[in-house]
Amino acid sequence: MDRSNFPDHTECVSKNIFFIGLILTASGLVSPPIALACGLVYGFSFIHPYHVDAKRLSKLLLQASVVGLGFGMNLQQVIQAGRAGFIYTAASISFALLLGWGLGKLLHVKQRISFLISAGTAICGGSAIAAIAPITDATQEEIAVSLGTVFVLNSVALLTFPAIGTTLHMTQQQFGLWAALAIHDISSVVGATAKYGAVALAVGTTVKLARALWIVPLSVGTAMATKSKAKIQWPWFIVFFCLAAVVNTYVSLLQSLCPTLNHLGVIGLTVTLYLIGTGLSMKTLREVGARPFLQGILLWIAVATGSLALIRGGWIHL
Repeated sequence: MDRSNFPDHTECVSKNIFFIGLILTASGLVSPPIALACGLVYGFSFIHPYHVDAKRLSKLLLQASVVGLGFGMNLQQVIQAGRAGFIYTAASISFALLLGWGLGKLLHVKQRISFLISAGTAICGGSAIAAIAPITDATQEEIAVSLGTVFVLNSVALLTFPAIGTTLHMTQQQFGLWAALAIHDISSVVGATAKYGAVALAVGTTVKLARALWIVPLSVGTAMATKSKAKIQWPWFIVFFCLAAVVNTYVSLLQSLCPTLNHLGVIGLTVTLYLIGTGLSMKTLREVGARPFLQGILLWIAVATGSLALIRGGWIHL
């Protein structure tokens, strides 16, 4: 039997299934968690033919989707949530960075990897890692390990947090705040809170975006500490998110377009989560390794359970 065409056939099947998933998630027929699950099944079952392109597209599409979600936000709610969550955000970021440093030392994780995982957990996952990595002169392997750790835990959070919130009878406001404080990436925060409810989505998105602004002072502080001359990456999409909220709140001539733009943002997020899921594989898990992954798990559990206890106890609220 001639098997010379088998590799080409396998690649063709992989491409077809990838595009079927892409079309399905862009159709609006599946929810963000289901899109992520479909991406994970693909990532663990096939060799990704467009791995690099999908990674670039997911980054751009995530930022555009967040802007689109801004067209469904009320600016007054954004300001209120950002102001109320400022102290909680500062305290939780400091706690996560310090605890991450301690766990890294305890588990003998390489210093740069430990710092990237801690920064990703403390602020906003992959975005924080992407901003901090050039400043620390991190290698591609160190970046891959850090991103792999964060993305795996993001997937777990997106699929489990809504069920936990429902079981604990959390209000939408409580859940939105918890998701913003305990889930790494903006995409997973939006995905989890969108499934929980509209109020949870508004609270989670605004608090998380306010949290993402801390990329700037952390980047500046890291550059000063390491005397790095690397260019700091500014999260400009957050500014456009706020402008979209301004349009939705005050520009009556354009308000009729806002629901459509907001819906496009939700669809964009769904596709983003699918693309992120397809980028995870057994190779990713092997690259992460045991000790960095253990650090990420322990740090994430501490942040998630600690913030949950404080929210349910009434110590943290909006």
